Amino acid sequence: MDGPSPASPAATMTGFLGHIRTHATLPGFLAAVRALVRTDTLWLVALAAVVGLLAGGTVSLMTAATFLAHHLLAPGSNRLSGLTSIMPARALLVPSLGGLLLGLGGYALARKTRFRPVDPVEANALHGGRMSLRDSLIVGAQTVLSNGCGASLGLEAGFSQLGAAFGSRLGRQLRMHRADVRLLVGCGAAGAIGAAFDAPLAGSFYAFELIIGSYTFTALAPVALAAVVAIGVVHLTGMVLPPVSVLTPPAIPPLAYLPITLLGAVAALVAVALMKGVTLTERALHALPVPIWLRPAIGGLLVGLLALISPSVLSSGHMAMRSSLSDTPPFLIALGLLGLKALASAISIGSGFRGGLFFASLYLGVLTGAVFAGIISPLITLPVSVCAVVGMCALAVAVIGGPMTMIFLALETTGSLPLTSAVMVSAIVSSITVRRTFGYSFATWRFHLRGENIRSGVDIGWMRSLTVERMMRTEVVTFPASETVAGARLAFPSHTPRYIILRDEQGHYKGLVENVSFHATRYTDMTPLLDLVPADDEALLPETSLSAALACFERTSRPACAVINQKKQVLGLLSERYVLRRYAEELERTRRELAGEKYRP
Repeated sequence: MDGPSPASPAATMTGFLGHIRTHATLPGFLAAVRALVRTDTLWLVALAAVVGLLAGGTVSLMTAATFLAHHLLAPGSNRLSGLTSIMPARALLVPSLGGLLLGLGGYALARKTRFRPVDPVEANALHGGRMSLRDSLIVGAQTVLSNGCGASLGLEAGFSQLGAAFGSRLGRQLRMHRADVRLLVGCGAAGAIGAAFDAPLAGSFYAFELIIGSYTFTALAPVALAAVVAIGVVHLTGMVLPPVSVLTPPAIPPLAYLPITLLGAVAALVAVALMKGVTLTERALHALPVPIWLRPAIGGLLVGLLALISPSVLSSGHMAMRSSLSDTPPFLIALGLLGLKALASAISIGSGFRGGLFFASLYLGVLTGAVFAGIISPLITLPVSVCAVVGMCALAVAVIGGPMTMIFLALETTGSLPLTSAVMVSAIVSSITVRRTFGYSFATWRFHLRGENIRSGVDIGWMRSLTVERMMRTEVVTFPASETVAGARLAFPSHTPRYIILRDEQGHYKGLVENVSFHATRYTDMTPLLDLVPADDEALLPETSLSAALACFERTSRPACAVINQKKQVLGLLSERYVLRRYAEELERTRRELAGEKYRP
């Protein structure tokens, strides 16, 4: 068996109360909770419910704060994108001032402290779920300010950031295992997204697909409970979204799946253009000869100018999206709004506002579906509402990278099983198209621009923590590189040790040779030892990661490599066999953690 059998709930509770009576302090309480969680997984589910409670409260507070800020732009209105008109002075002034405040705040942070927030995907992929609650609170405040002043971005980035940070803080406070901390980070994100959309299934699979990186049976109960609890909180606080009404057909004709498939590909290409447009806009704004703290103000002014054409570009576009689902705009209007919203979102991110593209991608997807319906209307009759929902989900899949998330969101939003089947087809096509043409979702594209190779929340941090310095053998045999084969045969008459490291008089590395090559008949006694060093000989640095070391062995086809420092002095030796064994052990540990098993090497 993998571990001791869990005690009964009564026994564990008795032990818990006894521990509290003995150590009536906060450290004692935390130690007792930690012992309970490690003894019985039911307590981990209870912690997930606490994380869901915190995530739901975060969504409610941030939403309420944003509503108050929206009154500056449009008194008496909570949702900016649902406006039909807006006062020009407010449209130009409020986003600019909000951007100026955001820029000055960011400049002050950069001068006083190191501020580099880690988002939930990066935290789970590289840092074992470790997130800074302080940094996440700052990100949440910046997101509220950005959305509140009208920047064309959503709140979901702040929602998931804070929800996940609460899960991380709780897990680290209890000194829980790495896998459990990563799970609680996923629970926080599931609660935040589930509460934001009033969709527990979508929130749960958002966590599985993006934050945790995989679905397991043992993770289902904690993640689902966190999403349900968070939704209960937003219902109690009155911050839940009103239901959306979408006229859906009772069935989708088989021939309609051909244009639906095409729409999935078109939406994916629109999303790719949007993601590349964000990068180009960011570079263009950064090239302006203005201080960095002034860029958000310039971006806010540009968004305000676009809002004079259509206020639907403001904020996340959620109300405009819901309105378009109920009453889809005509072809030309939809095409114009699509261009305006895409440009406003690119400017908002490029100029430095905080927020995400999840909410914005839903509105852009609806508009893409409406444009597509207008193009194919002379050829095939397909309800515009179907194209709008399918386009919404397909474009969001391309942006966030979660097909199952959007499939369940469509089901929970429309309640139509036939339409969900159409969404499933478009989501799969969209996901494949983005992977083949672009290779990244928006979140992973941002990591790629920073030089990271993260593609999801799958834990790869253990590969980076396993450096050459931790795996190398420091007991090595060295020999002067100026010697000949005759000297080496005299010094090493047998075939041990297997590897000999050659060095010069200053101790600098000159090459690695195998002992067996000294005794090969093809070399004469007068052959210099340096002639035995292969032309593709490479040495590793101590900070080299496991993956880079494996790539070196694959590239050189050599069974071992020397380890040297920056001054080319020999530090140790690393063999391919040992690296592969450690790699296999870590893979097995990761597999058991995903399966919910305890690992014992």
